[in-house]
Amino acid sequence: MLRLLATYLATGLALAGVDFIWLTKAQALYRPTLNPVLADQVNLGAALAFYLVYVTGVTSLAVVPAGRAGSVRRGALTGAALGAFAYATYDLTNQSTLKVWSTTITLADISWGTFLTAVAASVGTFVYVRLSPRNPRP
Repeated sequence: MLRLLATYLATGLALAGVDFIWLTKAQALYRPTLNPVLADQVNLGAALAFYLVYVTGVTSLAVVPAGRAGSVRRGALTGAALGAFAYATYDLTNQSTLKVWSTTITLADISWGTFLTAVAASVGTFVYVRLSPRNPRP
């Protein structure tokens, strides 16, 4: 149980830390198109809920299976696929329903989600593998 908690926290800290960089630097991408609909303040409750849910999904669908296989590479690849699917779902839905969405934002977000989730899953898988009991050698 402690290994899963440490893995979840490592995955979450990696995701939040790397995403923080993007969110503070990518304003030039979002503001020109989305400024009329952007909130003045981030809804911290909704942001926290997203991170808790997303990290749970990344941990359960990418990190733990890759950790059981002992493969950080598998964690990165599965995380990348999961990130691409998740971010594509969000962005393509927005692009299909919102007047103010752009293909540039869609492509940038999907690329970012792929990279971000691959990094977070890699960190989580690394921690899971490092905390796994070693098999005794005969």
